[in-house]
Amino acid sequence: MLSSEVVLSGRYRLDERVATGGMGDVWRGSDLILGRQVAVKVLLPALVSDPDFIARFRAEARIMAALRHPGIVQVFDCGADDLADGGRADYLVMEFVAGEPLSKRIESAGRLEVAETMSIVAQAAAALNAAHRGGIVHRDVKPSNLLVQEDGTVVLVDFGVARSTDITSITSTNAVPGTALYMAPEQAAGRPVSGATDIYALGAVTYCCLTGSPPFTGDNPLQVAVRHLDDEPPELPHDIPEAVRALVSRALAKDPQERFSSGAAMAEAARTAVTGGEPPTAMATPIALRDAGPGTRTDAAAGAAVAGSSRAERRRGPLVGAAAAILVALVGLSAALAATRNAGEDPAVHLPTTSPTVAPSGPVDLPAANEQITSVDPDRPDRKHVPGNAPSATLSATPSSQPSETPTSPTPTAEVTAPPTSAAPTTAAPNDPPPPTDPPTTTSAPVDPDVPAGG
Repeated sequence: MLSSEVVLSGRYRLDERVATGGMGDVWRGSDLILGRQVAVKVLLPALVSDPDFIARFRAEARIMAALRHPGIVQVFDCGADDLADGGRADYLVMEFVAGEPLSKRIESAGRLEVAETMSIVAQAAAALNAAHRGGIVHRDVKPSNLLVQEDGTVVLVDFGVARSTDITSITSTNAVPGTALYMAPEQAAGRPVSGATDIYALGAVTYCCLTGSPPFTGDNPLQVAVRHLDDEPPELPHDIPEAVRALVSRALAKDPQERFSSGAAMAEAARTAVTGGEPPTAMATPIALRDAGPGTRTDAAAGAAVAGSSRAERRRGPLVGAAAAILVALVGLSAALAATRNAGEDPAVHLPTTSPTVAPSGPVDLPAANEQITSVDPDRPDRKHVPGNAPSATLSATPSSQPSETPTSPTPTAEVTAPPTSAAPTTAAPNDPPPPTDPPTTTSAPVDPDVPAGG
């Protein structure tokens, strides 16, 4: 018989028994090597005699030790030690969580408020989701295995307890009544369990929080298990919001496939149930919206993500159209250069030494913030542009005030012709007199790609 001051494996001192369950006793203890407070669970002697159970227990302890989640009790160590009375103690060492069991909270309050209940459920469902993703099914989710800390944080404890009840069977006098009260139908029928089994149990816990009692009761665990298989739970109080009713109904579905698809989906449903959301459905991980304003929700689910993707595809449409317009303009420029060479006339404006970016010859959808088209000649009208969604690059056309002067800015002009003798850019001397048959002009009309320059 264990008592306080017993030291296991020369390291873990048992200070005070804090709980007794179907798996064994839980002690508040001290790690004498690291100097910290721990919780030590010592298995029942009946379980220690089953080598298969001990093997599963230690394997699950290793998996649990690898899990990291604020809502899951952290496993530190496991081991076995021979006792002075000739017995043996197999134990599990975990972090010590200072909190009140949810069962005591319900007992003292009678029933919990909807907001508090949904907060507890959301946290517990998120913890279950982390465990399920790590390959762990709790199998014994019930109010006494949920610890509520002073700041409202919920921690899920006592993983693996239902392994022992599976061995003893619900028809045995050693079966744990608390387990039967929250047992899923497939678990009661002896069928394989899954994450959906924990979802059902958490739904039963939710029902208990809102009403003060489990959905099904009976004189013995077998009677309770049969009711889980066949009966529908009594209706919730009329003051329970419809979204919360839908959450409980879905979690308590007899068919595992009709329950929430994951703990994350149930957690999201619990959060939206208290914020005026629609009846809960399986929801994806929330996606933050870009540049969300003060009145914009940032917990949009998968549907919002898909809608955002469609809007992004629509925004890309004008970019493709603008690129096509620029390509057409380049083709038109080539035609204009060829026409100028055939006409044999001097260019009105000389080509700059930098590679120009030519504005599209037709209307292009450009946002108003990107329009920058000016004219230094008051007699020459600006080219009209149609505002709209367009590429981010700013296109500008600034004509040269003196056609015979070498451009000093790398900004290209919208009307560009090439010298008759070469496609390479040339520079005219500032003082060269113009040909007597062609007086100099101060401006030139915009080049139409379909009409030769000077034609």
